Amino acid sequence: MEEKKTGTTIVGIKGKDYVVLAADKQATYGTIKYNKEEKKIHPIADYMALATSGLVGDAQILTRFLENRVRSMEIELGEKPSPRSIARYLSLILNSTKFFPFWVGLLLGGYKDGPYLASIDMAGGVVEPENYAAEGSGMPYALAVLESDYKDNLKESEAVKLAVKAVEASRQLDIYSGGREPGIDVVVIDEKDVRFLEKEEVTKIKKTLKR
Repeated sequence: MEEKKTGTTIVGIKGKDYVVLAADKQATYGTIKYNKEEKKIHPIADYMALATSGLVGDAQILTRFLENRVRSMEIELGEKPSPRSIARYLSLILNSTKFFPFWVGLLLGGYKDGPYLASIDMAGGVVEPENYAAEGSGMPYALAVLESDYKDNLKESEAVKLAVKAVEASRQLDIYSGGREPGIDVVVIDEKDVRFLEKEEVTKIKKTLKR
């Protein structure tokens, strides 16, 4: 049977000294919502994470590829590879399989000598946005919020709130984006580490959106 685990909203925002990734938590099979606790943001190192949309199996395989590649490059180079080099490696994988593609849309966020954010499509196209990006079936709704509310020099807390607002808009308007409350995962990447926000933190942020 053809796998149809698809539909998602993922968002990335890059600031002066951070990257924020956010994603809904619902996985679907066609129009059936079969899992409301799906993880769509995956740490691939202690300074880098991948947000995934598309087929669950394809996303999981690519995540494992990258985890192994980062470890191998650390040994080969004697240092941590840059997020940009990992984005280019991922681009090569996706482009080399474009006739039997991985059905994914990806956001790679990392921090090494500064914040890095890339949007990567299923054919290996890489876009490095200056400020923000979105992927998945809920992308139009998320981008509408980002384009309306984004301001230069956002503080980290403001970027987190905006990312939550963008994904929540998609959860309300896109039937393929959702998840059990709070229904959103948020990761902050900075020079220290990759940190998931607790559910309680996300819930508090969502409550402020209703005021």
